[in-house]
Amino acid sequence: MKILFVSSEVTPFAKSGGLGDAVSSLATALSRAGHDVRILLPRYYFISKNTLRRINGLLEIETAREHYHAFLYTTAMPNSQVKIYFLDCEPLYGRNGIYGYSSAQEFPDNPARFSVLSKAAFAACRSLGWIPDIMHANDWPTSLVPVYLNTTEKNTEFSDTAGVLTIHNLGYQGIYSRDHFPELGLGWEYFYGAGFEYYGNVNFLKAGIVSAECITTVSPTYAREIQTPNGGFGLDGLLRQRSRDLVGILNGIDVDIWNPAADPYIPAHYSYKDMSGKAACKAALQKELGLPSDPNVPVIGMVTRLVEQKGISEVFGRTYGCMRKILETIHVQVAVLGSGDAWAEEAIMNYSAQYPQFKGVVGYNERLAHLIEAGADFFLMPSRYEPCGLNQMYSLVYGTLPIVHRTGGIADTVVNYNQELGEGTGFMFDDLTPQAVYDTVGWAMWAWYNKLQHIQNMRVRAMQQDFSWARSADEYVRLYEHAISLRKAR
Repeated sequence: MKILFVSSEVTPFAKSGGLGDAVSSLATALSRAGHDVRILLPRYYFISKNTLRRINGLLEIETAREHYHAFLYTTAMPNSQVKIYFLDCEPLYGRNGIYGYSSAQEFPDNPARFSVLSKAAFAACRSLGWIPDIMHANDWPTSLVPVYLNTTEKNTEFSDTAGVLTIHNLGYQGIYSRDHFPELGLGWEYFYGAGFEYYGNVNFLKAGIVSAECITTVSPTYAREIQTPNGGFGLDGLLRQRSRDLVGILNGIDVDIWNPAADPYIPAHYSYKDMSGKAACKAALQKELGLPSDPNVPVIGMVTRLVEQKGISEVFGRTYGCMRKILETIHVQVAVLGSGDAWAEEAIMNYSAQYPQFKGVVGYNERLAHLIEAGADFFLMPSRYEPCGLNQMYSLVYGTLPIVHRTGGIADTVVNYNQELGEGTGFMFDDLTPQAVYDTVGWAMWAWYNKLQHIQNMRVRAMQQDFSWARSADEYVRLYEHAISLRKAR
């Protein structure tokens, strides 16, 4: 099968979140399964041309307002047969930043930047003489790919190409003033006809949902949540209408990188058959952060963005959060790595100064992230919502039991502790409140001090879970086959 991914992010070239990891990992897994997989993304200014090869030929992309000239550059995905194509169009992408100069300042021409990327996917395929069976769009920046498949490209050589759209996070939809609509290169009849209209504005993601043969999201539970008013961000009605073609497929993790038996970032390796290395990692974590060196005291780790989606107010809020109560009433140590909202960064620094059993590091450090996953006994993840979530999966394969809010992909990957039978792989709560977080942390610590054999058995069970991308890739292949059949039936 020939598959083209179109994405605004691809790890390791351009990344601002989990989208880049998901696209590169799924593409690699599909390629290893024997499919011809290629990826198109912009050549942002920070991606050097020096390591890329330019493909001869000029691409021309027209909209109602502009005529853009672009070139294609290419290279291979590291450790993979996947071909990466970079769209080089200096007026649109020749700047630092993917979506803006900062997270708070979006580029004002993003509607043009990303509609051109979607249109360029067709020009690039023609230039390469390669017409895919599937064009796989990812989130709002490339959600116009299925729109163009069903409008300007409907009766071209792409007539049998099926469009698949993955929603990685429904909270970001690409909503802009209708004044930007002419930049998309479509007639006004498609403003309503292709589903763009959203309270008088243009909604990129909504149009993609209307147009794609199949829609996926990154976990089965999240697929159900986004069809409800609480989780649908205003699109739940449309998603319920498309429910027959909406599938939740759990993201995988890169088991070559996140593997305690071979992780180069941790001081000792271990597996579920021999856990002695985990104790050495715990001792190294305590020493590095300056926590009291005591193997008998449980360590709770957090590696997180310090933003509201991650439930940080319930944990670190000055008068609202439960962390102070945890530290003052439970015999536990806490290690936090994160960055984000200034108030939260200040809070973890204040806790570090006030409590010797709490150490926080502001920023992101890949080595320390791995050491926390390996050295902690528990991992606290109180996300308000989590389309898939990765850290709970990292934690499980490292034998670090998650303490989590039952939502999205977390609910699909963690099995709640049964204290009568000693079963499960983590500790879960249903309502995100400071009291619920505190109670569940207390429950986990009770198990540590009173049911240690249960904890050890849960670790072994957790580390045997299969979160590889090969499993997810198999599900995507079946979905692609279904999408192709739907396309041909149109």
